[in-house]
Amino acid sequence: MPASKVYVIDGARTPLLRAQYHPGAFSAADLAVAAGRPVLARLPLDPSALDEVIIGCVIPAPDETNIARVISLRLGCGAGVPAYTVQRNCASGLQAIAAAREHIACGAADMVLAGGTEAMSRAPVQWNATMVKWLASVMRARSKFARVKAIAGFRPSYLKPVFTLLLGLTDPLVNLSMGQTAEVLAQRFGINREQQDAYALQSHERLAAAYDAGLMDGEVEPLYDTGGNWYAQDTGLRRDSTAERLARLNPVFDRRYGSVTAGNSSQVSDGAAVLVLASEQAVTRYGLPVMGELLDHAWAGVDPRQMGLGPVHAVAKLLQANALTMQDITQMELNEAFAAQVLACQAAWASKHYARDELGMKKPLGSMDPARLNSEGGAIACGHPVGASGARLVLHLTRMLQRKGGGLGVATLCIGGGQGGAMLVRVKGNGA
Repeated sequence: MPASKVYVIDGARTPLLRAQYHPGAFSAADLAVAAGRPVLARLPLDPSALDEVIIGCVIPAPDETNIARVISLRLGCGAGVPAYTVQRNCASGLQAIAAAREHIACGAADMVLAGGTEAMSRAPVQWNATMVKWLASVMRARSKFARVKAIAGFRPSYLKPVFTLLLGLTDPLVNLSMGQTAEVLAQRFGINREQQDAYALQSHERLAAAYDAGLMDGEVEPLYDTGGNWYAQDTGLRRDSTAERLARLNPVFDRRYGSVTAGNSSQVSDGAAVLVLASEQAVTRYGLPVMGELLDHAWAGVDPRQMGLGPVHAVAKLLQANALTMQDITQMELNEAFAAQVLACQAAWASKHYARDELGMKKPLGSMDPARLNSEGGAIACGHPVGASGARLVLHLTRMLQRKGGGLGVATLCIGGGQGGAMLVRVKGNGA
């Protein structure tokens, strides 16, 4: 049986809220529900008609185990709609959409709510192993004397906390943080500080222009917290950013020789993005509007020390599998984990040596036209809630292609641990 076409019907995201020095106002489930509620309200059918809910999330809270199921029930999908959570680090949201696409394409589902969510500001702070052992010894003590003896063994150093977010952003095999891998790429491809800061400034300017032109209307749904505050835009957007201000920031990951700063890196953020995907049969049955079509996706693995090059390999596989060239791509959304990483991907795509030695290709793909790459800003300006970013990329790419008259688009991102993911989207032109 031929594979079913898979369509994007609708979608939305929350504003991405830059993490402060305290837990944010919203849990990961809160954020996904806020993004999903208006999307489901616009559908001409009951949410219980969905076949599945698939959500990507890297750091679900202990009280949100299988967070996809929590979200599904809170959205009113009903007890009969199954749901599951996926985790592929930074590409968890993309993995959720890819899984939904595969289920629909093979006929296992007709309509799926898929996306990603993350409340990075709520990443747990834990006791260290020594403190846990001490607590265990106190609890195991059977007599009063044994308990006093165990308590007396306490040392102030036991109180040193473990910040799980920092651990999660460090590769355990190569012992490099994600920022340090960006420094590796900056050195390899000769990307200097000025180039990185210029790219970062461009990201803020492009996102600000997109908001000012109303291009984010309908994509970004406002958030309201219990304190009477509301959020309509990404709070990490710095409209007052300048080259001079960026230049004053110190390197973070290699303080002596480095060039990667907080200003030319993506932001730790809270946010969610969801999409409704449907088969051709479901579109006809319910008279659903179609935003675009998901054509294919690809995954690739790379050296974890250079994890930012994952998109180079994933996009190469995707384009080759579909007999396409970089010139066939109308728009590309490449997640801005770091300015150095985006610029390194561009350099690798353009390099004949990289094409031959790393990709096994006779000639390079060629870099993406900068005017068509992240043309309305990216994660340096809006933020990178790791579980949600992949879904945000696909959502924004599809809506942008609609506004620009259609065409082929690629959403791609690097993945902690040394991977890359890419998805091919088609939106038909006005005359098609």
